[in-house]
Amino acid sequence: MSRLRSRIAFHFTFQFLSLWVFVVIAFLVCTLVLIRYLVNQDLQKTFPLGAIENIATETSFKQNIATIPERWTDQLKEAGCWVQIVDKNGNVIYSFNIPDNRLKSSYRSTELLQIQDTGRFESFRVFTHLDTTEQHPYFYLLGVEDPGADQLREWVGAFSELGVVRLDAVAQLETRLKEAGLFLEIVNTSGEVVQTVGGEKHREQYQPLELVSMRLEPALHNSKMAAYTDESTGNVWLLHAGEEKPAVASQPILQEVILVLVYLGSGILLMTLVFAAWHGYRYGQPLLLLTDWFERMGKGHYHEPLTQKDRKKVFRKNGKLRMRYRLYKEVIDGFYDMATKLETSEKERIRLEKTREEWMTGISHDLRTPLATIQGYGHLLESGQFSFSPSELTEMGAMIRSKGDYMVELLQDFSLTFQLKNNHFRFEESIELNEFVRRAVLRYVNDATIQQIDFIFEEHANKLFVKGNTKWFGRMLDNLIMNAIKHNPPGTRITLRTGTESDCAWIAVEDNGIGMDEETQCKLFERYYRGTNTEESTEGAGLGMSIAKAVVDAHQGTIKVESEAGTGTKILLLFPRLEGKI
Repeated sequence: MSRLRSRIAFHFTFQFLSLWVFVVIAFLVCTLVLIRYLVNQDLQKTFPLGAIENIATETSFKQNIATIPERWTDQLKEAGCWVQIVDKNGNVIYSFNIPDNRLKSSYRSTELLQIQDTGRFESFRVFTHLDTTEQHPYFYLLGVEDPGADQLREWVGAFSELGVVRLDAVAQLETRLKEAGLFLEIVNTSGEVVQTVGGEKHREQYQPLELVSMRLEPALHNSKMAAYTDESTGNVWLLHAGEEKPAVASQPILQEVILVLVYLGSGILLMTLVFAAWHGYRYGQPLLLLTDWFERMGKGHYHEPLTQKDRKKVFRKNGKLRMRYRLYKEVIDGFYDMATKLETSEKERIRLEKTREEWMTGISHDLRTPLATIQGYGHLLESGQFSFSPSELTEMGAMIRSKGDYMVELLQDFSLTFQLKNNHFRFEESIELNEFVRRAVLRYVNDATIQQIDFIFEEHANKLFVKGNTKWFGRMLDNLIMNAIKHNPPGTRITLRTGTESDCAWIAVEDNGIGMDEETQCKLFERYYRGTNTEESTEGAGLGMSIAKAVVDAHQGTIKVESEAGTGTKILLLFPRLEGKI
């Protein structure tokens, strides 16, 4: 059963761990999806500023050749941005969507520093990122055309007076702005909009961080913006493009990791569900089988632990258990053993019941016969109608005494069998078998009533001692010898032998008489069994051989029968030999 407990513990532990791994993976997937969502939201607000770091993270290098994922190049091209990657020597090793002859193939250190400080290169607004995660450092440049800044500087120089547009130039500037689809706002140092040209005045004032947000998070606002600060007054000129900017597509950040985890989690979940279903089927089917089994056993069908249909489910053609029932191998084996024992017990109960009925029938018959004789003589004597001579009275008395003695002997035999069965006797004497058997044989050799039976005794060379009760040992031998005399014809030779086998001493009672058939051998030691030979006398209680076996059992011995019809019978008795006795 320890193996069964170990297998069940393993299966349920494995199932629990699978579910635990799935929960962990599901948690990781949800976390990464949340991170991806937040990153995309941030990218939406800060593109192209926030894009440069993500591009650097996903760029791969092989022998100083850079590769940017196609999804990024498509997004950059759609937004009108360009990218350059500069190595530690200032050489451009990667370029994408570069304007013709407007960018360099290599940069000096001072140029890169100026781009980093000003965030501009010629007419481009440039975003930078230094990546040191690779073996060598790489400098990323992401630029976007910013013509509004140059245009704004030009208009400031042409139309500015005291930090605002001159009144005489407002109409001219407004015409240009409308042609270009732009409008101008001038904001003072307090954030107040002091002048609007080229459109209606949308607002009165900007909050302190609002302009910074418009610069750093352009996706939150519907217009492009270029700014110029008038150093003399501190006013800021804001040039707005009125058209809406195209939305930035969500980027598949961490997509590969998330997909791998999703596939892995789905696989584990599917495997766990399949495993759980298999467990339910595996554990459920045997339990239903055992339930049916219990029901049949409750009805007393011990001979049929499994139906033919169930056997096909449980066992293969070669007799081995099928896979889903191997977990319950010990249980099924235990059920078969229990069913076998119960069936054996049921058969034994039926046999004993039948034997009991035979006993009652036999006892009734045996007691009825002598009682009828005794009653008959009693009626004759009681009636007083007849005069009996002394010799007749003596004969009648002898008959009544004989029948009474027979009934007493019958009752004594029954009493003896139950005393032996309940171990009411203690066997503490030491019996030497050679001498004991010799004396028993001599009693029959010297019996004048036994004339036509030959007796032979062959003793062992050494003395053989066993523990026993002399009285009941003698009764056992007498029963065996009398059985051989009673059931064989005149001229039969009866041989008794003694010997040793391993740590046992044995007595053999053999005859060359008529032998026994198989049925008689099987029932020889049953109480009240007289055999099937109809030609034999039925005198006796039929308990002689049963008593002999009971005595052997009480002495912790063994009795064996070997016989064939027409060739004689051999009964072998084996008893534990006393230690230290030779």
